[in-house]
Amino acid sequence: MEVSQYMKEKETIEYLDLKHLLPFRNHPFKLRDGEEKEQLLKSIKAQGTIEPLIVRPLSESEYEVISGHRRMEICRELGIEKLPVIVRNLTDEQAVSTMVDANLHRENILPSERAFAYKMKWEAAKKSEKTLSQPATRMRNDDVIAQGFGISKDTLHRYIRLTYLIPELLEMVDEGRIALTPAVELSYLTEQEQHLLLNEIEYADATPSLSQAQRLRGFSRQGRLNSDVIFAVMSEEKANQKEQIRFPKEKIQKYFPKSYTGKDMQNTILKLLEKWQRQRERNAREER
Repeated sequence: MEVSQYMKEKETIEYLDLKHLLPFRNHPFKLRDGEEKEQLLKSIKAQGTIEPLIVRPLSESEYEVISGHRRMEICRELGIEKLPVIVRNLTDEQAVSTMVDANLHRENILPSERAFAYKMKWEAAKKSEKTLSQPATRMRNDDVIAQGFGISKDTLHRYIRLTYLIPELLEMVDEGRIALTPAVELSYLTEQEQHLLLNEIEYADATPSLSQAQRLRGFSRQGRLNSDVIFAVMSEEKANQKEQIRFPKEKIQKYFPKSYTGKDMQNTILKLLEKWQRQRERNAREER
């Protein structure tokens, strides 16, 4: 049976069973532990779900959640089975746009969430049959989307570039270990090159500066980026950085279990050096 057969003629507010609600496919917004979640949990536990979810019908018994994923997950944790919802008839493009707009107003949005949200809305706008426009001035979709978010078109596309990072590097952006501008440069590396870089980051316990990220991108563009080049670039002394003694990971990896991270190897080497130093001091005392 066609989905359109189940669509309501006008917006309605209903109470639906949780089992009939499906999360929006590939929605980027996460329910993270912390104060924000605790406050929402306490509020729903005390007052119930006052603000209804926004959903759209998929079939006679299934509804896709457009806005309210965090409230839905909290209700699931609390064992609340009936949730208030607003039913809207939305096309795929309208659903994406509504989902993104409803979530991006929140505080503490991660760069990865913002990146995938911007990309989803941008791609939905490109697919839409309607042309976005301003009065008397026809504009590009990305211009209108960026303007709607209060950012520049360049900023919009810089965030979208983050979606090309492998998950491990993107997580470092979310954690603040890699800044946005270097991350954009790294997004132009191939997946294999990014994994090589990840190995070096884990080994050295250091992330690339903007200058290093730009150099890595340049070598990648030339087809010359490999583990040795990454090591050489990452070994360059940064401003205000003390001199470091470092080794390529592949030269010492054979001496350690495969499960050892760069940090594990570093700690083991330091312990062995401390033991060696104590032995040297004992030998020196015995020779006196």
